[in-house]
Formats: sequence, C-alpha cells, structure tokens
Amino acid sequence: MAHLLRGKQSGIQNDLSAGISPDYFNPDDLARFGINSQVSCLAYDPVQSLLAVGTKSSQYGPGQIYVFGRQRVQVTLPLSRSGANVTTLQFVAEKLVCLTSKHEISVYSLELRKLLASHSPPGVVTAMCTDPMLDYALLGLQTGELLAYDLDRETLAPFRIPNLWLQVDPKAKTCAIVTLQYHPRDIGTLLIGYTHGAVIYSFKLAKAMRFFHYEIPRGAPGGDGDPATMTVFRRPRLTQATWHPTGTFVLTGYDDSSIVFWDTLKDGRMLMARTLTDTNVATPGAPTVGNSISNPGTMAVKEPLFRIAWCANQDPEDTAIVIAGGQSTQSPTKGLTLFEMGRTPVYATSGWDSLIRYFNSPKRQRILPTPPGAEVVDFCLIPRSTPHFAGAHDPLAVIALLSSGELLTLSFPSGMPISPTNQLHPSLTFVHPYLKHINVAQASRERWLGMTERRQQGPPILRGGVETAGRIRRHESRNITQTTHADGTIRLWDVGHGDEVENDNLIQVDVQRAVGHFDSVEVTHTSLAGASGELAVGLRGGELIVFRWGSNKSTGREPSSPRQNQPGALTSVTDRIEPSLSEGLVPATLLDQKDGPVTAVKMSDVGFVAAGFEGGSIAVIDMRGPAIIYSASVQDFSKGHKGASLRRRASSGAAAKPEWATQIEFSVMMLDGDDYSSILLHVGTNLGHLGTFKILPDSSGRYTVQYVGSMALDNRIIYMAPINADSGKPACASQDAVAGLRTGLRINGVLLAVTPTSIHVFRPATAKGAHKSFDSFFCDAAGIARYQDQGHALIGLFGDGNARAYSIPALREIASRNVSNTLDVRRFGDAVITPTGHILGFTGPSEIALLNIWGVGESLPKSQDRLFNPQALIPPRPTISTVQWVTGTQYITPADMDLLISGPDRPPSKRMLAQQAAEAEQTRRAGRAGANKQADAAGAAGNSSSEEGYWAYMQRQVQERTEKLGLVGDNMENLEQNSASWAEEASKFVGKQKRGLATGLIKAKFGFV
Repeated sequence: MAHLLRGKQSGIQNDLSAGISPDYFNPDDLARFGINSQVSCLAYDPVQSLLAVGTKSSQYGPGQIYVFGRQRVQVTLPLSRSGANVTTLQFVAEKLVCLTSKHEISVYSLELRKLLASHSPPGVVTAMCTDPMLDYALLGLQTGELLAYDLDRETLAPFRIPNLWLQVDPKAKTCAIVTLQYHPRDIGTLLIGYTHGAVIYSFKLAKAMRFFHYEIPRGAPGGDGDPATMTVFRRPRLTQATWHPTGTFVLTGYDDSSIVFWDTLKDGRMLMARTLTDTNVATPGAPTVGNSISNPGTMAVKEPLFRIAWCANQDPEDTAIVIAGGQSTQSPTKGLTLFEMGRTPVYATSGWDSLIRYFNSPKRQRILPTPPGAEVVDFCLIPRSTPHFAGAHDPLAVIALLSSGELLTLSFPSGMPISPTNQLHPSLTFVHPYLKHINVAQASRERWLGMTERRQQGPPILRGGVETAGRIRRHESRNITQTTHADGTIRLWDVGHGDEVENDNLIQVDVQRAVGHFDSVEVTHTSLAGASGELAVGLRGGELIVFRWGSNKSTGREPSSPRQNQPGALTSVTDRIEPSLSEGLVPATLLDQKDGPVTAVKMSDVGFVAAGFEGGSIAVIDMRGPAIIYSASVQDFSKGHKGASLRRRASSGAAAKPEWATQIEFSVMMLDGDDYSSILLHVGTNLGHLGTFKILPDSSGRYTVQYVGSMALDNRIIYMAPINADSGKPACASQDAVAGLRTGLRINGVLLAVTPTSIHVFRPATAKGAHKSFDSFFCDAAGIARYQDQGHALIGLFGDGNARAYSIPALREIASRNVSNTLDVRRFGDAVITPTGHILGFTGPSEIALLNIWGVGESLPKSQDRLFNPQALIPPRPTISTVQWVTGTQYITPADMDLLISGPDRPPSKRMLAQQAAEAEQTRRAGRAGANKQADAAGAAGNSSSEEGYWAYMQRQVQERTEKLGLVGDNMENLEQNSASWAEEASKFVGKQKRGLATGLIKAKFGFV
C-alpha cells in the first residue's frame, strides 16, 4: 500500500518500472581494467612486441601475469599456486617462463594462452636464466648448485653444475647463486654470480674458467665510504653480475654499492672498482673523485644496487650502463644512473692503463630523474628489434618500476618522460601513476568517433597481438571514462559495454600545465559534457578549469611565461597548451575561488558549468563569455522566500556546521506551480539541503541565476537525477530540451535525490514528495538505469555488499544481488552507475571491474586475444668476436647445447609424440579405407554375378567377344608393322653392302689398298 501512496505523493502517475522483473537483475562480469595488485616484475619481447607484467599476491587479488599488446590486447595468466608472487618473467620464443616466490617454475604458451607445465625444483631457486635460442631454463639454487629445466620436454634435464665457488673457498657455507647470464656472443659460456663472487663457466669444457673475487684491503674506503670500516679487511656480498656486450669484460655489483670491472680474456684482473660518484674505492691511498670521506661528518647511507644492465647501441662496441640504486640517501635527485661509456677501446691494441681510464671516466654520466620520493627498484629495457644481448641491445625506452609499485616510462638515453597514453594498454595507465578517481559520462557514438586526439609521439612500444573482434552497438551512447591520476593527469577513454570499441584511443588532459604550476596538483572532481565535448576539472587547491576541444596553433613550441591566476575571477588559460598536442582538449578558462577544495562540479551540455567549494561557496559560469553569472554561499539558501525548511534546521543548530555542495545537476522541467519549463540548477549539500535555481536570459543577452527554493533532507546528498514523470527519461539540460523552450516545450519532471539513509522523489523546488528510508544498511552509490524499452529503475550499492534495484516511483525493492565478491565494498562510494545499466567499480587500489546489471549472471570471460605471431622470427644469435676466434675459442651452436645439457638420450617432445601418433593414426585410417574399398569391390562383383540374368549374360558375352576380336586385330596390325620395318631394314643393309663392295674395287684398282 505504501508504494501506491508514494506514486501519488511524488507526482508520477505511471509506473516507470512496470516492465522490469527480478529475473532481469542478474549482474554479468564483463571486463577488468587495471592491475589487481602491486607490480613485482616486468619483461619485454621485442620480436613479438609484447609486455608481461607480474604482480604480488595481496588482499586485493592473487599474484598473476598480464600480457599486453597493442591497443586493447590483453591476456591474464593465473599462477599455478595461490598465494605466490611473480618474481621473474622471461620470454623464450613462443613461451613465457615465470619464477614465483614459492620457488616454482611455470611455462606458459603465448600461442595457446595457457599454462603448459609447472615444476617445483628440489631446493630454493634464487636465480633463473633463459635464452631465446635454447629450450632450457637454468635455475640457480640457494645451495650454489645449478639445474637445467627442459622447457620443451617439461622436465629436469640431467645436466647439473655443482657449487663452483667451493673450489675457491671450501669453507663457504651459504653461497647462493644470485645472477645468471649467458655470454652475449658465445652461448657455450655462462656467467654465474654467487654471493661470494662471480665465475665464468664453459659448457664445452665442463669447468670454471675464471673466478672474480672482490676484496677491499685495509685503508681502502670501499663502496660505502664508512670511515669506521677502513681499518678492516672486507669482502662485500655480490648482488649483480653482467657481461660487456662483446663479452670482453664483466661488471659486478656489491651490497656496499661497489661497481667492479674485470678483464675476461687475459688474466681476469680487476680493472676498476668504483661507485656512482667515487673511483678507486678498493685501492688504499689512491686518488678519488668526490669521495664522501674527504668531508668528515657528511657520510650518508647508500641504496643497494637493485639492477645493472650493460646496454649496447647498434654497434656493440658503443655501450652504456644503466644502474638502479647505489645513490646516497641524501642525494637531492633520485632516479636511474646512466654511464654513457662510448666506444670500447680496441682490446688487442690497448694497454691496461687505457682500459682503466675508460672505466674511470665515462664519456658522460647523468641521472634519469624520477618523481620526488620515488625509488627505482627494477627496470625493463625496450629494445628495438633483437632479444639478444640480455635484452639490452639498442633500447629506445626504459620502463622503471618504483618501490611503490608504480611505473615510469623514460626515453633512452635522453631520459625524457614518455606518457603512456596511446603507448601502453589503458590498464597500465592505472599504475602510471596510480589511479585516484573515476567518473563516467555518456557521449553519442558519432561525437566520440570525432574526438580523436592528435599528438606528437615517438615510435610505438607495443605492436604485437590481435584483438578479438566483438559485437558493435552502433546505436548506443558510449561510456566515456575519466580517470584521474596522482600526478594530476586525466585520461578519457571508451570503457565500452563489453563490446568492440571503435575508437580505442585515449585523450590526455595535462592539468598541471593548465593550472600554471607542477607541484601539489590534485584533482578532486571531473565532469564531462558528452554533447559539447567540454570538460570541467576541480582541484584541491580551489581552482576550477574548463577544457574545450580545439587545436594548438603553436605546436612544438613552448608557450611564453603564463600570466598569474586572478583570485575570484576568470583567467584565460588558452596559451597553456602542451607543445606536443596538435588537436584535443585544450584549456579555456580558470577560476581560482580561494575558498577551499572543489567539492562538486557539473558541466552541462548547454554551456553552463557550476562548482561548489569546501568553504561553502558556489559559482556558476556561462562559457559563452566566459563570465561568472552567479557566486554565493550555500548558507544564503535560507534568505530566499521559500527557505522555511532551512530556517527550521538552522534553529536546531544544524546550520552551524560547515556546509558545502556535494552534488550539482542541471535540468529542464516545470517547477511546482509553474506551467512552463525552465533551465534549473539543483545544488545538494553535505547537510542534506537541496536548493533549486532558475537560469533565465537577461535583456543584455546574458543569463542570470535566480534562487527559487530549497528542501531539507535527512542526510548528505550523494546522488540527484531529474527525470521526466511521463516517460522516465532523463530531464537533463540537453541541447534539444533547451532549444525546445522557444517553442513552449513543457516537461513534467520530478527530482530524485538519494542520501545514505533514504530516497526522495519530489517536484522541485519545495514539494514534499515521497521518500523511502533504509533501516539496516547505508547507500554508498546510486544511479538510474534503463533496461531496454521495459522501463527505468534506481540502482544502488549498499554497505552490506549488495546491489539493489528499486522501482520508480513506488520505491519498491525489485531485486537484490551480492557483488562483494567482485567489487571492493570499502570503495562503493567511488563506483559509478551508468544510465545503460553498467557499474564501474573498484576491486582494488588500481583495478576496476565493469558489470552489466541487466545480465544472466555470467562470470568474467576469458580473453580470446591472440598474442603469438608465427611470422615474427627471432634474429640469429650473435657469434664470437674475431679476437675470441683468434685466441682459439670454439663456437658452440644451440644444437650443441642440446647435446651438452640433455645428452644423447633426450626424450622426444610432446609435439614429436603427438606428430607420430597423428601419422600412425593417418596410416591406420588409410589402410582401413583401402581394405574397405577392396572388400566393397569384391562384394559388388559377387553380387552382380549371382544376380545376373540371361539377357545380361548374353550382352556381357558379346562385349567380351568384341573386346577379344579388337585385341586380335591390334595384334595383327602390330605384326604387319613389324614385318614392314624388318623388310625395310634388310633392304637398307643390302644396299650398304653393295656400296661398300664397289668402293673397295675402285680403291684396289688405283692402288689405295
């Protein structure tokens, strides 16, 4: 009975939800965007042009592997064991090899997009090494032993290397393997890094060739430069070991931040021990550069060496070294350290002094900067073409992994930041840097197809994979998502409806440049007008910026110094455009209200934008000027002629609390008591006050804002929606509705407002209307959704983990479904419910889920995107250098490595067994088909003879006689031809004999015989 009364009280005569039944409310899990947990490692394949990202297991999701390709290509690979973290990822031809924190190696197929095999070696795996040309993964154990796992046969190979460091120090107890790397030119040579030192191992000789043992004598400063330890003999623990791109030298890094260069061809001597700033740190009394001990009392703790890569340009002799870590904790600038070494001296003609000077004084040393407070713990180089040289040949970019789990892409070797927009998958932008807020706006398909940003960009990083074609909803509005990030960047992109996205490009908005400063820029609210393409952005600093679609007339040139923002007034910011942007969302105007952070913002489709500030003020801007047409405080609501309800609340003391706007909406409808429609502005506050304003044209050609009245609700307003009381469609201030005002358009509308504890439906501005209270749960987010042409319903997300649908206007609960297993209940307040019936909500700090509430309860579908391209071939592996060949180094091929590692008794692979079984089955089927044909032919002959009649018998006899007579005739013709040929040959022979006899008589007559 209550729902019947609510319909009359609200002023809605029709049941706007009549065609919606509880069976329709069954959410489908459509898609995921972002990264479910903290990023732990990265890997890049330049042949397939794919990027793999591994994550840690956390409360937000299990550890898993993401493989990204071009545009929207994405495949998620789960781990074989729950609770594990991905520690190492490496591409090997058509496979992806993963090492987890539970010391388990997993092999995935890029072609099949699934797990092929998983193996737990006998021991704790501390290092893994693969090569694109080999079918093996070398596993270094904590005991110092080395095993080989056959990736193709999916089993351990018989090959095993014992702890080689025991040959140097038999008393070494804990000597784990920390790094492994093949020789860049000789695949038969391996560099093994133990905690005590490094070893070069030869597969063909089956023994260690070189031992590199770093010792710091007394009196030497060492890598940490601690004066208290200078009188002590030290042996730092090794953490890094890598080859020179030609294999001529070896670099090792230690836990005291020492970086040591070694010779490998002659006597294996130490050439230089240094740090990022100091040289000769292992030589007592040697001259140093900038050593911290030269300034007493300034010694600072240094970061450990997280990662070192020795890169090669197109010429392997021209090298550079990228180092993560090793910097002083007091260093003002953090980031990656780059040593541009230049061309390597010719080893055969260079003396030891020239080599020492080469490592002592790099051609150039600089820091690739990272954001303040960020520490680079790992990085992934992006080579242009080849996976060889340990993935460090001619890189065009480097993706740095920060300690917070965020990513940072830098160009190489310049170190300029590269925006991930349209370079990386949209999911990677969620951690580049972290995602803060999301919002969704509706835009027509034609409008969104025309919003294609043009920007100067470098070569694409990801080019691999093919996205699966999906269905296209051509007649639906697109869900345009606005993602706000920690650095103030906003990205707009089509999240889709679980269908194929026609325009999959992203649009980037640089708020920092538009506001005029680059520090402490935090976006609080965004609002996109889908019809006009205008974007309003509110900041925590109190600024409101409006962006419009436009072009940059000074592309490629830095703008002049911007003018200062005018407090309380509009400032033109059209010149604050990114130089790389040619066409896109450009800044138009800025309002610096100086009244606290922006708490609400709304951009209408008809040129009006309104914003509320924490200090209580609200401002309305007409973008036709632009001009501020209204500025007041929410406290002024009580001054109106219809503000009695607010006065009653003020008398109770509620108005004494700080009050600010939380929701703003524009509509076109008739007010209660009017017989004409108007452009209305509705403002809801944190104390439950809801004020209504008219926007009226002025005689001067501008618009004015007139206060109409207000309502007092029971709690903070979290959602408002103007709806047409006759059809249920939105009564927003659209371009068509405003244009219809000239012709006397009358819209019978109501306003639906939601608070955490209730729902209200009423005619603005002051009608009481109907309401429904929530007794046992709170509403965190709400939205009105349409189900096909059946009707509209109010959808809410509640604190008990359920999504509920309510009818309009009866406010009767239609259905309820639990979504806490998909969405994070703690972030229900940040979720968005779209008019198409989609929920975009957070599942963790950097991942969102797309749900369709009008579904059938389907779970998350598995990605069908193709990753592997069989046409992309791996280039040949580099061979040994001329110097190595002259010195007697024997070249080992990958086929030789198969024999050395697996031996002659290597079992056949699954592919071989499958091929043999298929061939045997094909042969068996062919034999069976031949036997069946013979049996059928014999049976047909027997049947025909047994069932043959008299006349058929006579016909067959005549045919056989005719065939025999024809055969006799052919034989006689052949006999006649043979006889004629014999006679002809005989006559020729006789004639020849006669001529010979006559010739002999003539010769005898004249004496020639």
